[in-house]
Amino acid sequence: MIVVAGEALIDLVPRGPGALAALQPALGGGPFNTAVALGRLGSPTAFCSRVSYDAFGEALLGGLREAGVDASAVQRGPEPTTLAVATVGDGGSAAYSFYVEGTADRLFTAPAALPAGTRAVSFGTCSLVLEPGASAYEELLRTAAGQGVFTVLDPNIRPGLIPDADAYRARFKGWLSSVDLLKLSEEDALWLGGTPQEWLSAGPSAVVITHGAAGLSVVTGEHAVYAVPGEAVDVVDTIGAGDTVNAALLHGLAVRDALSPAGVAGLGAEGWRQLLGFAARAAAITCSRAGAEPPYASELGDSWAVPGRG
Repeated sequence: MIVVAGEALIDLVPRGPGALAALQPALGGGPFNTAVALGRLGSPTAFCSRVSYDAFGEALLGGLREAGVDASAVQRGPEPTTLAVATVGDGGSAAYSFYVEGTADRLFTAPAALPAGTRAVSFGTCSLVLEPGASAYEELLRTAAGQGVFTVLDPNIRPGLIPDADAYRARFKGWLSSVDLLKLSEEDALWLGGTPQEWLSAGPSAVVITHGAAGLSVVTGEHAVYAVPGEAVDVVDTIGAGDTVNAALLHGLAVRDALSPAGVAGLGAEGWRQLLGFAARAAAITCSRAGAEPPYASELGDSWAVPGRG
């Protein structure tokens, strides 16, 4: 079981140009997208969050279940669902404005235990910023790491939600001792102001960086660097692309029985290139369609070159 912990929200995606374009509601939130992508790839997955009883919340739970994700660990509340208004720029890149005051996911509390059989837990995005839930997710991160569960962090920085950038950067550094795999975009890396070598020295076994259309790279604990190019695709938008990368990395590691620091260390050059290439292909499919619509395993075929599958 892979557990994804974090927010589920509704993306309001413009259906045309201009500030007053009609907005199409879509299921979203970085962790939610990661959980759905994992389910579509065929990994046993559970979602750990807090979701509203409102109609949007019901739709979010329906999306999880449709993807085969276990939603039994999802907490519920009467507060409204968080909204994220997307603006899609040139090249399909997306920026967001958030409506988060008094919403259900902010009131998440750390569970007494993770679901039975949990092998990995993934964290990230708004859930690690908005209090009081952020402290509860941080508690869960440290608890999981202390129990020897493989942990993944994608900070997925949303600057507009971070009132004190320096305080967040310090908090991020404090998380790294509890993180086995750090994944972030090159924009995140620039905003955080560190380097993969610095982050590796604080705890992670590897740091994966996404470079948009240019592809992905990884710096390992041995300070080896491997990279793959991006997949050529007609981009509709990039919503959910990074979340799909998270899912592909977790799924590929699980298939290889490598959800551990030792497993990550043992991948080697060819293993990393295969895994990064699989993630690049999966993300390209997501970029080829509107909104966060990650691929199913059947769309990737048998050519994804991660042993033990297909």
